[in-house]
Amino acid sequence: MTLEIRALTDADIEPVIDLWHETGLTRPWNDPRADIRRARAVWPELLLVAVDRDTVVGTVMAGYDGHRGWLYYLASGPAHRGEGIGRRLVQEAEARLEALGCPKVMLMVRPGNDAVLEFYDGLDYTREGTLLTGKRLIPDD
Repeated sequence: MTLEIRALTDADIEPVIDLWHETGLTRPWNDPRADIRRARAVWPELLLVAVDRDTVVGTVMAGYDGHRGWLYYLASGPAHRGEGIGRRLVQEAEARLEALGCPKVMLMVRPGNDAVLEFYDGLDYTREGTLLTGKRLIPDD
């Protein structure tokens, strides 16, 4: 495998959305195209793809609000699980966040997704006792 990690390009959008659907990251109330458009409007260099010979095999979307960084949409294709793609994407996102002066990175994991929690445990993430609340300001169709 020849893995390159780089910022998402226009040509990557459809393969990325396909990967998000394939890996179960999309939800009916979120529009992945709108998520990509919004992310690229503020931190285009933090929406990353892992590419093997022109094929998108992984993604991560990072963000930084000036207080904390966040990771979203981390995925590697099912045929490529266990090859270290997720780890490399997280490391690159962390490096880019740190270069921006970001002191801490957070992420959300849905309840019961123990495999994902174990993945992040292996990357030295700490499970914190916080609860999230949310309010949608702009509904996606």
